Amino acid sequence: MTSALSFGFRRPLSLALRGLILRRFSSSSNPLHCFAEEDKHDGTEKRDPPHHNRPTFIHPAAIVHPEAILGQGVSIGPFCTIGPSAKVGNACQLYPGSHVFGNTELGDNCVLMVGAVVGDDLPGHTVIGCNNTIGHHAVVGAKCQDMKYKPGNECFLEIGANNEIREHTSIHRSSKPSDITVIGDNNLIMGSCHIAHDCKVGSNNVFANNTLLAGHVVVEDHAHTAGAIVVHQFCHIGSFSFIGGGSVVSQDIPKYMMVSGERAQLRGLNLEGLRRHGFSVAEIRSLRAAYRKIFMPINANLGGVEDRMVQVEQDEELVLVPTVRSMLQSIRDSFAEDRRGICKFRSWIET
Repeated sequence: MTSALSFGFRRPLSLALRGLILRRFSSSSNPLHCFAEEDKHDGTEKRDPPHHNRPTFIHPAAIVHPEAILGQGVSIGPFCTIGPSAKVGNACQLYPGSHVFGNTELGDNCVLMVGAVVGDDLPGHTVIGCNNTIGHHAVVGAKCQDMKYKPGNECFLEIGANNEIREHTSIHRSSKPSDITVIGDNNLIMGSCHIAHDCKVGSNNVFANNTLLAGHVVVEDHAHTAGAIVVHQFCHIGSFSFIGGGSVVSQDIPKYMMVSGERAQLRGLNLEGLRRHGFSVAEIRSLRAAYRKIFMPINANLGGVEDRMVQVEQDEELVLVPTVRSMLQSIRDSFAEDRRGICKFRSWIET
């Protein structure tokens, strides 16, 4: 027997009201929507989205609040829940038992797999862009696990487009109104990963299973982690870096570098990653020369890391290479007062 409460939530809106809501949610002023498609033949922009004629399906066993805003062509499976402040974009698919809570916005073409939970009934919001997949039983936009969080404070999470977030992953909102948890575009976040409050994750990163980021971690672009790694709070992970499996990262990893070990140490450049991302032979050769001068000095009389960086900056050939300058700046930034310094390294000093 259907309860009166559930029937009230599932009761369809009038055609006029539903049309008004869909038009409002489909307006071009909403940044979450990816309606425009470029015609490959003449370069013009198609005005009709690909879901224009796709029917909307809401299973009778789903609970959709009448104040929720649904785009066109959505598919909502049985035992799903969509709260009153939720906005679900065009052509989104909610598999059975997935839920959207709180002030949450899903962009177009998002997929919530079985058991996925997005958003939380907290002040603030969760905003997710287009073409994201939220895996089985993943929890995205939940309250942070920070004892300093004060109930009633606004907290925020924003995720870009084209991310694949796999099963049992947890991503938390910020811990205070003045901060925000941010994830960029085109990231692959594998099973059972954790991204804590106030993290800033860039784009095109690959996090293998059980990658755990503590609060306030910054990950730039094109970083790659192996499985079962832990990153200490406030650490910075540079672009094009690689973290070996089982590592505990307690200090910064500069750009282009590879670390591994129970207490992660620098192991050289991420050479394979650089090749895969199209760095030229000349760029890699220059980076290797700079790395050796800084971290593998030929004798003990060349001073500390800062002194050796100055020597690289005075090298007339190396200083002209943009990637070398970028690596030097990444190292230098890690020694700023509010940073944790770089991971330890072995000094191969000839005696």
